[in-house]
Amino acid sequence: MPSLDAHNPGMPDLQFVLFVSALCTANLETINVPAELRRTIFDRCWALIRTEPPPTDPKERVLDLRDGTELTLEACVSTIRSLLSEAGVTTLMWDHPVSEPTHDSTPAAQPLIERLGRLYPEDPDIVDPPPPSPKDRAET
Repeated sequence: MPSLDAHNPGMPDLQFVLFVSALCTANLETINVPAELRRTIFDRCWALIRTEPPPTDPKERVLDLRDGTELTLEACVSTIRSLLSEAGVTTLMWDHPVSEPTHDSTPAAQPLIERLGRLYPEDPDIVDPPPPSPKDRAET
């Protein structure tokens, strides 16, 4: 199950805010942050960035920090961490199966995809290759 430490996320603040806001607005069934807290986190971050009320349509509930300042970003990080801390959540944990692609390939890419399909007709057993063993690394 994926997880994210709220106080040591291992990512830049901008990525942290965008990631947490995405988790808060995703329709995840398995997450250790209650729905009301997820709404509050998003709504408070929204209020730091925009003057109008947060959207109610789930498709429009996306934070856009491009016009924000460093101070705005720091306020969002602080808001997220304090709300999670108040709720006793130190690590966010969620489960979400891999989604089907949402876009078809462009017509121009289709011939290449078909050729690759002929070269590699079977689905791979793994998505990523395993890391090299210490013996393999010593040989390179």
